[in-house]
Amino acid sequence: MHCGQRPGPGVAAAYPGAMSDLPDVPDFAAAVLDLVERIPPGAVLTYGDIAEYLGEGGPRQVGSVMAHWGGAVPWWRVLKADGSPPPGHEREALRHYRAEGTPLRRGGRTVDLASARWNGMSPA
Repeated sequence: MHCGQRPGPGVAAAYPGAMSDLPDVPDFAAAVLDLVERIPPGAVLTYGDIAEYLGEGGPRQVGSVMAHWGGAVPWWRVLKADGSPPPGHEREALRHYRAEGTPLRRGGRTVDLASARWNGMSPA
């Protein structure tokens, strides 16, 4: 994985964000959403990257969190493993990528993961 060290248990507590404003968000969901909030503009992570960084769940579990609560965070910074935006949100995501200077592959429809993947260490 390219994200550096995992923060371990208590990610949501260590990186408080907007999730504290949402009642009844499970701990795993809060950790996912707090991590997504930390991804800097122009950078991305895949669903699998997030699960690996947190040390729990998998891409599908992260996808479920994003489907339920992702509107509260910069959702366009979380991608499928092939660099494509979330299904059904391609047009809006591409507007965000262009505005943030996110590196795109030739053709401009998918993100260049090799260049845009966040290492998890730089500040948001």
